[in-house]
Amino acid sequence: MIVIDVEATGVVYDTHSILSIGAIDFEHPTNRFYGECRIWEGAHVMEEATAIHGMSEAQINDPSKSTEAELVQSFMEWSQHMFDRTLAGQNVSFDRDFIKAGCARAHIPWDLAHRTIDTHTLCFMHMIKSGLTPPIDEQHRRSALNLDIVLNYCGIPSEPEPHNAMTGAMCHAEVIARLLHDKMLLPEFAQYPIPWQV
Repeated sequence: MIVIDVEATGVVYDTHSILSIGAIDFEHPTNRFYGECRIWEGAHVMEEATAIHGMSEAQINDPSKSTEAELVQSFMEWSQHMFDRTLAGQNVSFDRDFIKAGCARAHIPWDLAHRTIDTHTLCFMHMIKSGLTPPIDEQHRRSALNLDIVLNYCGIPSEPEPHNAMTGAMCHAEVIARLLHDKMLLPEFAQYPIPWQV
């Protein structure tokens, strides 16, 4: 399983650009991938996204950074020899679709699966099986299980801001290990006990 997080200039994969990719090989968690790129020419930039990733205009246009094409090529090559290349993360269809669009823009073959594993769903199920009621966003009438709530449920502090793709991937990997296997995965979170085991 590849636990992944993408930071981007917005939420629409065909008009916004990837800024960074963080990924962890779940079966071998010391095998990690991180890279940043400059935006592709003509990519839209959402002000709301800038507040999340915290990169300045100079940083997202830095000519010394890789192109988006070079970054997605490096990621695809990094993942190529893994036994299980299923993508996992929080709202991971976002990350999958951005990398797939980046591959399409660069004419790079896409050979990852459409099926994914979402930490939102894992946490929702874990809560139900534990006799708890998952939180609902009453205004929008939908699940309120965002990453920070999932992290807190698993005994981990909220994700630091601004968001970083490697930190995001680490957070996703740790909650997956706790929700699926009742065990810790990464040394970065070893000081935080699993709440339902205390």
